[in-house]
Order: sequence, then structure tokens, then C-alpha cells
Amino acid sequence: MEKGLFIVLEGPDGSGKSTVAKQIAAYLMQKGHHIVFSREPGGTPISEKIRDIVLDCKHSEMAPETEALLYAASRAQHVAEKIRPVILSGKTLICERFYHSSLVYQGIGRKLGVDRVLAINQFAIGDTYPDLVLFLDIDPEVALDRKTIIDGGDRLEQEHVSFHRSVYEGYKQLIHISPEIKVIDASGSQEEVFNHIRIELERIL
Repeated sequence: MEKGLFIVLEGPDGSGKSTVAKQIAAYLMQKGHHIVFSREPGGTPISEKIRDIVLDCKHSEMAPETEALLYAASRAQHVAEKIRPVILSGKTLICERFYHSSLVYQGIGRKLGVDRVLAINQFAIGDTYPDLVLFLDIDPEVALDRKTIIDGGDRLEQEHVSFHRSVYEGYKQLIHISPEIKVIDASGSQEEVFNHIRIELERIL
């Protein structure tokens, strides 16, 4: 059986990842793909419990190292229980966030260092890497306003805007050294955004 595709959506909080995931799914289903959605942190019962801990607004005392390790633990379970089995079954998995998020949020935003965070995530994911990583590029303040208006925001979303600005700049640094990440201008209309995404999808199909 041929392996399925693993597509990851990255970007600032509120950049439209959920909307784009649905658009990609609709497009690929027309081409006969069986789609499975997921997200990080989360995606499995154990991973979702870790998500509840790491994003709880009451846990403001959480150390950056704890945060990074919890994300990696959630990801390890997600890969073992869901991502890898889904791909090996020939289905296409569309995931909102993967290890790139940890590199910028904890490695750069929390100042733990990209290399240190990459090391624990390489241990967590083994040989499971995405076929396509799309970075939805939008000003982090604009994106965050979208998100917090809707639901008030979780523990990370409630961080000072300077944190989100450093994360955004971290993504830019990561993109510069990571050719697998494709940048999508997410400031236009949904149709304009997806027209750019369609080009990247056709490249891997």
C-alpha cells in the first residue's frame, strides 16, 4: 500500500489554519484522498490531556523547560498513535502545527534555543516528517486580534504581543534555513490564499 500524505499548517495564532485545513481537505477529496484532521498539541486522548495542562491559563508558573517537554511528550504520543498509522494506511493527514511550532515558540519565544528544542523533538517524532509544511504569513498582531476576539485566548495566546512578535520573527529565521517550509501570504481573501496553496499541493501530488 502506498503511503499517504502528511501536510502541516504553521503560522501565528489566528492566521486561519482551521479554515485552510478544510479547504485543502475539500480539494484533495475531489482527487480521491481520504482525509484525517488533527492538531497540536493534541490529536489523541493522551495528547489532548497534555494540551489541557500546557495551555491552561491558570498555569502561569510553568517553566519554559516544562512547557517544551510537555509539547514534545504530546507530539510523541500523537505520532505513535495517530500520525504514523494514518500515513501508513494510505490516508492523508492534515495537521495544525507540528514540531516547527516548538522550535519557534519554545526555542526562540521562550529563549531555550532552537537546537535544544529540536533535539527533544527529533526524539519524539523519529523518522516521521511532513511531505508539505505551509506557513500562513500574516502580521501576528492582526492574527492574534482575530483569535482573542473569538474565545479570549489560551495561556500562550494571552502572552504579551512582544512574545508573539518574537515568535513571528522566529518563524522567519526558521524559514530561511528550512526549504521544506512554503510561505503563503495569508493577508488576502480566502480564495487568493488558497490559489497559492493549490500550487504547492499540486507540486507534491
